[in-house]
Amino acid sequence: MRTDRNNDQLRPVRITPNFISHAEGSVLVEFGQTRVICTASVEENIPKWLYGTKQGWVTAEYGMLPRSTHQRIKRDKAATGGRTQEISRLIGRSLRSITNLNQMADISIMVDCDVIKADGGTRTASITGGFVALTLALQKLIDQNIISKMPIKDYVAAVSVGMREGQILLDLDYQEDSSVDVDMNFVVMGSGHFVEIQGTAEKGAFTKTQMDQMTDHALLGCRSLFAVQKEILNSILKF
Repeated sequence: MRTDRNNDQLRPVRITPNFISHAEGSVLVEFGQTRVICTASVEENIPKWLYGTKQGWVTAEYGMLPRSTHQRIKRDKAATGGRTQEISRLIGRSLRSITNLNQMADISIMVDCDVIKADGGTRTASITGGFVALTLALQKLIDQNIISKMPIKDYVAAVSVGMREGQILLDLDYQEDSSVDVDMNFVVMGSGHFVEIQGTAEKGAFTKTQMDQMTDHALLGCRSLFAVQKEILNSILKF
């Protein structure tokens, strides 16, 4: 049983915009003790397979600083490990799902998500913060008359959910994440549509009823995350 918050509560969430002055868009996103710097960098080039399509591209890279965890991670492992590549691709897919690439002709945006302190939920924090950084970068392109209108179609955020001894827990910290019976990550649009669901029975299978309960917790959590994002982006996104 949790002692610091209810089972259906997020950890304290904070997003600080314009955290890195050199980047076109940037935030520091905090989910409790998990902290990630997300920067969105504009590049006037696209992958070769997009040449001639008049489309843009959004992609992402994720990494963890050597002492973002309890034990030091070697830099080469942090940069090239299978988990790192999998999370990088997840972030990229999530951000492209709400971006109209046809409105970004020949422009690429790289969203870098660098974990400076890890306490569970680094991928969900990266998606939630990366969306804000991406939107801020796109607004800068509008201000500079490089693109004519905002390509963002909807909000997107992500949250973890777990089950331990039949109890559903929202937004797992590291201790919870390492001990739950079921571990899931949900990527959700502002419309309530799902972009991706990742789920694993770590110690025991789960039922459809339990799956539905975890889904309800995720939707509740993402609604709270959208509210945090909108505090920053309300003047930019008109939906």
